Amino acid sequence: MNSEDINRCQIQEWYPKFQPVSVKTRIHKLPEPFIQYLLDDSGPFLLPLSITNDDALPNRLHKPEEEEDFVVEEGSEDESEQPSPPPSFPELEAEIKASIGTLGGAVFPKLNWSAPKDSAWISSIGNLKCKNFSDIALLLKSSDSIVHDLCHAYDACVDKASSRPSNFFLALRKWYPSFQPEMEFRCFVLNKLLVGICQREVTNFYPTLLERKSDLKAMIVDFFVEEVKGKFRSESFTFDVYVTKDGRVKVLDFNPWGASTLPLMFSWDELEDESREEGDELELEFRIVESRCGIRPGLKTAVPYDYLDTSPGSGWDEFFKNADVELKRQVSLTEAGA
Repeated sequence: MNSEDINRCQIQEWYPKFQPVSVKTRIHKLPEPFIQYLLDDSGPFLLPLSITNDDALPNRLHKPEEEEDFVVEEGSEDESEQPSPPPSFPELEAEIKASIGTLGGAVFPKLNWSAPKDSAWISSIGNLKCKNFSDIALLLKSSDSIVHDLCHAYDACVDKASSRPSNFFLALRKWYPSFQPEMEFRCFVLNKLLVGICQREVTNFYPTLLERKSDLKAMIVDFFVEEVKGKFRSESFTFDVYVTKDGRVKVLDFNPWGASTLPLMFSWDELEDESREEGDELELEFRIVESRCGIRPGLKTAVPYDYLDTSPGSGWDEFFKNADVELKRQVSLTEAGA
């Protein structure tokens, strides 16, 4: 994979060309101080000071009696250790506020390549819906996926010359309350041929997909031929689409072939297997979760990995061991007392 293949998948690169067949989006160039804010983990977790007094976190009840424990006396050593004030990005916040207004009052954010899907758990509403700058900053600052964009985008490139692009962009995409996750699909293009399609949300079984499988496949193939083929310049890549209730197909994203892109219901070896060839072209396979037994949990999670890791030596492993020891101790005490 070359750096150019990665660069073509940046939203600020592909969106202008595919705007008529995509969702409404506003793109902002991010100032370098904001990028450094996202990368800085040396101090406490601070959200930027909002010029509009918006707060992404629920307000805490003010209890004056609790403040007595934290009064710092004049001349004490703690006086010199006061935390730094939170950063502020008034110009960027004003631009973002204007864009959110033009997009209907709610958006979901992404950087050049990635959306902060892994940090949805920290939002007060549990998803990527953002109504203000503070909501966006909270998701970006909490996301490991965003760190990939900031530091590791070119790690898989054979011609890697830098660990990051020269500029970063924030894409604000219109939030659609009627969005149906079962209607989002990932498409795989190998050597300019569409070789695979699968449902994007693989952690659920949607019976409606079984009924519409043939029609959906035909619509997506037609969209590829009419709108994507020959227009996206990489030879091998993936793209995500959404099929609306009225049968229109919208492109949501482009991703490089392999690297950090998830093959979801395929494996990369399967997709590149030449034995699947029929004539001069690879057989196009459309995969969906066809029963509850086919659900594939864990490909992407909405909570930190530490919450789910139960492998030997993990936090949960130690917790269960300690709980088991305590349970046995209590049982033995009960038996001794009897």
